[in-house]
Amino acid sequence: MGTSRHGAAPGPTSHRPRRPHGARAASRTPAPHWLSRPRPICPRARPLCLAVSMVPPSLWFPLAMPRPALLLPPPLRRASSTAGPGRRLLLSTPIFYANGPPHIGHLYSALLADALHRHRGLRGAGPGRLSTGTDEHGLKIQQAAAAAGTSPPELCARISALFHQAFTQAAISFTDFIRTSEPRHCQAVCHFWAALQERGALYKGSYEGWYCTAEEGFLPESQLTERVDAQGNIHKVSMESGHEVHWTKEENYMFKLSAFQDPLQKWLRNNPRAISPEPFYQRVLCWLVEDLPDLSISRERSRLQWGIPVPSDSTQTIYVWVDALVNYLSVLGYPETHGEWWPAVHHVVGKDILKFHAVYWPALLMAAGLSPPERIFVHSHWTVRGQKMSKSLGNVIDPFACNERYTVDGFRYFLLRQGVPERDCDYYDEKVVKVLNSELADALGGLLNRSTAPGINPSNTYPCFSETCFPKVVDYRETEALGRAAAEDYELVVSVASLPLQVASYFEDFQIYKALECIALCVRQTNGFFQRHRPWKLDRKDPTEKMWLDTIIHVTLECLRVYGTLLQPVIPHIADKLLSRLAVEPEERKISSLTFLPRYNGKPCPFEGRQLGPDTGILFHRLEKSSQHQIENKKL
Repeated sequence: MGTSRHGAAPGPTSHRPRRPHGARAASRTPAPHWLSRPRPICPRARPLCLAVSMVPPSLWFPLAMPRPALLLPPPLRRASSTAGPGRRLLLSTPIFYANGPPHIGHLYSALLADALHRHRGLRGAGPGRLSTGTDEHGLKIQQAAAAAGTSPPELCARISALFHQAFTQAAISFTDFIRTSEPRHCQAVCHFWAALQERGALYKGSYEGWYCTAEEGFLPESQLTERVDAQGNIHKVSMESGHEVHWTKEENYMFKLSAFQDPLQKWLRNNPRAISPEPFYQRVLCWLVEDLPDLSISRERSRLQWGIPVPSDSTQTIYVWVDALVNYLSVLGYPETHGEWWPAVHHVVGKDILKFHAVYWPALLMAAGLSPPERIFVHSHWTVRGQKMSKSLGNVIDPFACNERYTVDGFRYFLLRQGVPERDCDYYDEKVVKVLNSELADALGGLLNRSTAPGINPSNTYPCFSETCFPKVVDYRETEALGRAAAEDYELVVSVASLPLQVASYFEDFQIYKALECIALCVRQTNGFFQRHRPWKLDRKDPTEKMWLDTIIHVTLECLRVYGTLLQPVIPHIADKLLSRLAVEPEERKISSLTFLPRYNGKPCPFEGRQLGPDTGILFHRLEKSSQHQIENKKL
């Protein structure tokens, strides 16, 4: 279900395919009166109306269509704010296709969800869960296992263990790791299928067209080309992937996706934050004003044995995408206990699987009598030196090697700092080294080292703040200097005081990179404050000088305390090391109770006079440049 289903990293998106030549379409029964309203015009129509690179199974077209009456979708519950105290929330990654080991694209999805989950926990927003796992059914896995001389269960067990190991090593705080081969998931899928059938959302028909096994879907003629093999034989292949296709005709079960076009539009119109960032929301709206063909959701059992059989029909296997999407219900105990959580669910997905999550999945849920998920967060992909990751190019980036090279927290920071959800981002070793050396080793680590050095702070304590040296002012821009603080110092105080709310806002909008940008800017400001006042030049024996020296250190440590607290969701180990050095106890590390520089506002500071924690060494060691780019050239 994750980005690896169709290769190491999906390529660029393409326009929504038209009906393929040769795939025959059947007549349709008239739409019910409640679905006959005029379609809205796509807002802000622009080149965002693109389909994902993988052609969806909606390109299957029925020859015969006995269609039972379809029950109306249930009333939709409007997505509520994530800020409600004590409210439950499930955050999910995609489940990743078990046809190959993890790469940094998978890790990026998991890190985004993990950072959101950790930040929410530090805010004390209520019970939370984080689910991830592996998608283990399908023809591709069935064939890969046969080629490797093993069984599908053995292949999936090995690949799934690699994902579990990679995410554990990367400190992903998942509470649920689901495998679609588990009995609990198979039971949930069968119950979900029965709900669709009971509500009249399924019918049976015959379909034919060009089928691509590697992509597990049909492709139209417009996306095919011809290729001559070494023996001179001509084969039809996918233009984008180069995978061979075969003409296929099957009798399968069909889902009445076309009946949910208006309900889906209404859901999105009423929930403008349902899909973030906003460009992806607009893209889905554009898809929903186009034709929405019914969806094939089963395969012939004779062709696909490695999957969940259709209940009461041993000749059919449930289509792997329907199987995979139900994982979000499986982890919540569907059909018994999911109601305690659903629909308080936020999905984190790659842009290549947006249509499956923002069109097919909500429609399936409506048809089964459930509400769509509250929010869908969408991110783009990672390239390597401007090229798409590909096993054939040998440029697939191994997360295990990256963790060894940059440290776990270092690589977490790089991906979340440089990853921009709205656009593809590029990886190369020199960029990682530059970012981590500049922002973690020099700016953050250097600031902690300088402000706690024995020469500056011989007592190794959290020194006192002097209101005389740094008096509070209503507006520093219109007030003459009363103490020793400069206008830039007051700017620093304002910036750091507003930082927690600013960071929370960016996390809420799925803009984690912007939150880290704000923190990095404040770290630079704090370094400027420390450098500007040169505390090493002050005479500690002079009472007046000592008071100002202690104030400089106090302000610096207060800034570091805020940064360490806010960075916990991104670099948990480094943040723990920093906060421990400042003697901040575990119960004092919640964002919900974070107060910056209380003495400036005339309130007591619980840290004043406290002995600092032990010096455990450099916060983050500078990285050496790699001359041979060994990580980028590592083949999986």
